[in-house]
Amino acid sequence: MNQDLHFLTIADAAALISQRKLSPLEYLNALITRIESLEPQLNAVVRPLFDSARAEASAAERDIAAGNYRGPLHGIPIGLKDIIDVAGVITTGHSRVCMDNVAGADADVTARLRAAGAVLPGKLATHEFASGGPSLDLPWPPARNPWNTAHFTGGSSSGSGAAIAAGFMPGALGSDTGGSIRIPAALCGVAGIKPTYGLVSRRGVLPNCYTFDHVGPLAWTVEDCAILLQGIAGHDPLDPASAARPIPDYRQSLTPDLRGVRVGVLRHFWEESSIDADLATAMEAAIETLRQLGAVIEEARMRPRQAYADVKMVISKSEIASIHERDMIERLDDFGADFVGRNLAGFLFSGADYMHAQRERRILLAEMRALYARHDVLLTATASPAPTIASLLGGQYLQKWKNADLYSPFNVTGSPTLVLCNGFSQQGLPLAMQIVGRPFDEAGVFRVGHAYEKATGWRSRRPPLVAGATASELIAPAPKSTQSMDVSAEVKQQVDAMIARVGLRVNDAQRAMLYEVAPTVLAVAKRVRGANSHDRYDEPAGTFRFEG
Repeated sequence: MNQDLHFLTIADAAALISQRKLSPLEYLNALITRIESLEPQLNAVVRPLFDSARAEASAAERDIAAGNYRGPLHGIPIGLKDIIDVAGVITTGHSRVCMDNVAGADADVTARLRAAGAVLPGKLATHEFASGGPSLDLPWPPARNPWNTAHFTGGSSSGSGAAIAAGFMPGALGSDTGGSIRIPAALCGVAGIKPTYGLVSRRGVLPNCYTFDHVGPLAWTVEDCAILLQGIAGHDPLDPASAARPIPDYRQSLTPDLRGVRVGVLRHFWEESSIDADLATAMEAAIETLRQLGAVIEEARMRPRQAYADVKMVISKSEIASIHERDMIERLDDFGADFVGRNLAGFLFSGADYMHAQRERRILLAEMRALYARHDVLLTATASPAPTIASLLGGQYLQKWKNADLYSPFNVTGSPTLVLCNGFSQQGLPLAMQIVGRPFDEAGVFRVGHAYEKATGWRSRRPPLVAGATASELIAPAPKSTQSMDVSAEVKQQVDAMIARVGLRVNDAQRAMLYEVAPTVLAVAKRVRGANSHDRYDEPAGTFRFEG
């Protein structure tokens, strides 16, 4: 059995541990051996915690032998994205800025995992502050996709997706502000859920954007995500956005029968833009599978993706600029170029822009009520398969400003959203879909995802990793220069005025990136303001709690 321990699901490992057929320490050591063998080609684990994990596994073994079994996470190794605090351990956010940021206490989710008896084997790679991209100018190289190490993991929970797909650990925690759980889940072929906003505490997690930050699990199966969410969900009075709601038994909802479940297909989200042909085919096959399982398939529509993208960008980039303002003023060169390109322009938004975006968000939230009434869940595509890492280096900050992605709408709505594998491309890369639920109906989302997963064979396929293999070399792109910028004098004047107002000290490359993204940023602000179309009584959403 030792050869197969690294591919056990949480549910399977928990069953063996509870029956005392598997030692937690034996299990952990098998995973550590695999990590040490394959990590050099994947860059998924940035801070191993093997010694403390062995002590935790030994303690779990003693407790279980004494009859004190705590449940399905007891003795199970769970990784943490390196924005989640572990007391006494550095939380870096994958950034030079936080290389001395030692956590004084566990994050709420860390404490809940410990209470459930989980073992914490290490901190996992991310993009810088969960907001940059795959970069070569950070303390660690970017994580690589286990299905093909030349390809992207997705971000920003990059190490979490890679570690699970590679069999380093059966589950991990990530965060999701604009897809950062769901994108690596999709591209690495694992399951991942962005829970309802407020269901899982954010306390002790480096903030990206207070309005849209979610913490949630990634694992190999939907059932494993349900087990992990059970362990970390719950009210935290020290998180101002935390919802005080009872937590159901998520695994009780897992049945193969979908008779009568109304699935609203958001087909326009992928058909009204370019999508990979293999993924389009996989989506049609998935819809047919759900129909055969008894689901009632219906067409559904939301606003165009751009409406959600504009609101999300104004709010999130304003907030992340405020979060990192002091460090950007005092030590901008310590940030990676991709983070700077994606976030420095957040200072171009005004207070009025931010409030218009929050007001528009409240309207978008209200519009969802009719969809929730008509459909039990919504279904749409992801943006897989994974591109190469080399194709993303250097210029993706501009695309992040321009693209209206498939993930951000559900950060704006706060809806629980599950990603799971629904096939593979002709090149052998994972494909995936999203299942969206009503607020706090994670059980309904898990039900549909689990039934689909059990009706298909995608979970039997694993990445073809070989010990000793080497990953392709990555070359950092040349920095931008203002000399080649074709930008209007008016835009340059606005950017230069912002730099002076904030007190930034930018070099030529940083100024060039600002010039490059500024026209797109200003266009986003103009669309959100909508020529002051909001009524004076339209209040902003702000940090909200769902009613009831």
